[in-house]
Amino acid sequence: MRLGHRVPRDQRVSTHLALAARALGASKMFYSGMRDPEFEESVEKVRRNWGGNFKLEYIVDPIDFVRRVKSMGYMIIHLTMYGIPLNHILDELLKHEKFLVIVGGEKVPSQYFYISDYNVAIGSQPHSEISALAIFLDRIFQGVELDFQFSGGIFRVVNAKKGKYPINIKD
Repeated sequence: MRLGHRVPRDQRVSTHLALAARALGASKMFYSGMRDPEFEESVEKVRRNWGGNFKLEYIVDPIDFVRRVKSMGYMIIHLTMYGIPLNHILDELLKHEKFLVIVGGEKVPSQYFYISDYNVAIGSQPHSEISALAIFLDRIFQGVELDFQFSGGIFRVVNAKKGKYPINIKD
């Protein structure tokens, strides 16, 4: 869940968060802040072109949403450099199957630091929320997500040592 999306300031970062989430195994991304149809369409276009079932959903009241998701048995993870280092709690996290991962945008209200089951740090230095989410998902999926194959879509990549070979599978 992306907190506090701001138009136009966060469009690129939020889009990159969604792309990283999708590519690295998340099934859905929620966002709060300003509703942004352009952002929603951009993410949907990637899904149509490249496949998969990834969804994006706008949330009006994010703290209420977190409470509801938590009551459904999801582990609430808030990615913040002020949390417990991921390496110190990864074994504990791997015991769970359902996560809601919170990443901030603007200053994160303190209530998210308390409602979360874990405040998790990917290092203890400032860095992007995109890199934090990517590292978190990679560790949770233990690298398996790097081999995900998405169904549907129009394009595929032919992996090659040199060159760039996207193919249109609908031709």
